Amino acid sequence: MRIGLISDTHIPTATKELWPQIYEAFRGVDLIMHAGDLMVPEVIDWLEEVAPVMAVWGNGDFRGWQRTVPPEDPRLSEAKVLTVGPSRASGRTVKIGLVHDLQLPEHPPLRTLDGQMQHYFRGPVDLIVRGSTHAAEITEVKGVLIVNPGSPTFPNHQSTRLGTIGFLDIEDGLVTPSLVQLA
Repeated sequence: MRIGLISDTHIPTATKELWPQIYEAFRGVDLIMHAGDLMVPEVIDWLEEVAPVMAVWGNGDFRGWQRTVPPEDPRLSEAKVLTVGPSRASGRTVKIGLVHDLQLPEHPPLRTLDGQMQHYFRGPVDLIVRGSTHAAEITEVKGVLIVNPGSPTFPNHQSTRLGTIGFLDIEDGLVTPSLVQLA
């Protein structure tokens, strides 16, 4: 299974529409996960022309101070969990949590990774896809793989230009994450 990862598209603030390079990169994926800050739910419609989409809202989806509640789109929620598997060969499953703003580093005892997984995903997951920082990153915290695809339209909060997306390749219960600089 190949999953495309995207976050922080900020449409129409960053650009009026998604870059064509995003669609080209995602051709052939089985699913696209959007980690929030779409700003307009139409981004889901556009991405669904390529593959099914799982999306969560981010703080930007409240449109700053113009909206005080989450967007009224049934496809969006604060967090989601995707279970892939079990694998036929190994019997392994992979639980992927999708959320916009995962607060790291930890600040025990008030904010821990375990506490956030319980809050967002109702328990532990193997991998977390997050957004918010606009900085592409693959890291591991306490045995949990964390992937942030960055922003394809506003990378590192610097300027509107081609940024990054990510991928998860899952085979036999094993996950290989990657990040791609759009060109």
